[in-house]
Amino acid sequence: MFLKSLSLQNFRNYDKAEFEFFKDIIVIVGPNTSGKTNFAEGISALSVGKSPRADKDEEIIGFGKDSASITGIITSKSLDDDKTSLQMILAKREDRGISKKYLVNKVTKRRIDFAGNLLAVLFSPEDLDILIGGPSLRRRLLNEILEQTDRDYRNAFTVYEKALRQRNALLYSARETGQRNEKQFEYWDKLIVENGGVITKKREELIENINNFSKEIFDFVAFYDKSTISEERLTKYKNAEVASAVTLVGPHRDDVSFSMFLGNSTYDIKSFGSRGQQRLTILQIKLVELSIIEEKMGIRPILLLDDIFSELDSGHIKLIFEILGKQQTFITTTHKEFIEKEKLKEMQVIELIGKRN
Repeated sequence: MFLKSLSLQNFRNYDKAEFEFFKDIIVIVGPNTSGKTNFAEGISALSVGKSPRADKDEEIIGFGKDSASITGIITSKSLDDDKTSLQMILAKREDRGISKKYLVNKVTKRRIDFAGNLLAVLFSPEDLDILIGGPSLRRRLLNEILEQTDRDYRNAFTVYEKALRQRNALLYSARETGQRNEKQFEYWDKLIVENGGVITKKREELIENINNFSKEIFDFVAFYDKSTISEERLTKYKNAEVASAVTLVGPHRDDVSFSMFLGNSTYDIKSFGSRGQQRLTILQIKLVELSIIEEKMGIRPILLLDDIFSELDSGHIKLIFEILGKQQTFITTTHKEFIEKEKLKEMQVIELIGKRN
């Protein structure tokens, strides 16, 4: 897979920017606030139809702007092959909501059909938070892989999220009024049980796949702490859910832990791993992610390395460079001096100057 061009309009700090790519390895160089991370975010957003960083869609629309768009042209590795145009458009609505439009070759698509056309794996210093941060970051990791590789998962996840919002609204109303209308809950309960079951099954399979992959850099095992959803469990927590006004069981409560091997025992890397071991774990997770996507889709995904030189030491950086030739890779950095001069000659270098507003 090869990203030939990228256009960003009113996206984060980019008013309008056009990029053309003609090499397998592209280095994006610029000082802090020049837009390097936003550049990587834009490519990643095209892969699944939403930002990997923003909690709310409106966050990616430039300050004072009413809309934003990201457009990419992809081919296979040969530039002579047929091209695919991908575009994601976000616009503010009068009701303060956000409308989103997805186009493949200028034809409007649903997000479940848009995601997965561009395959990408993002690796950034913030990924260390996957190990030491909250469960939502580890769920996001699972979603990153599954939303690119499994259409059934994308569909189930989309329906589940919508049903969960509606059900939580009913719970809030029940708490405020003191009355719970069981008929109103029946429809949404059925949706979250059915689609939650699909999500859980797909996540279980992914965790098993992660554990079965060989890990050359750092060996670890992932444990899936699932929150099973069923009619029985919803009934069990019915009163507690009304009191808290949120759904207390289901895959939105899942967690994943990662453990390293010491002798015949395993130890949680979050609690017992050193900073270096945590770095190696994340690096290994990202390499496994690349391999899983390639195995599922038959195409090597694009690799996005966002400012990793600030976090990894020379030994880890060397490991990264050993895999660069296997796929198109984008590297963002504050200083191109981090890369050996001989290697740099073989790369495309794009320099961002100053703050982009």
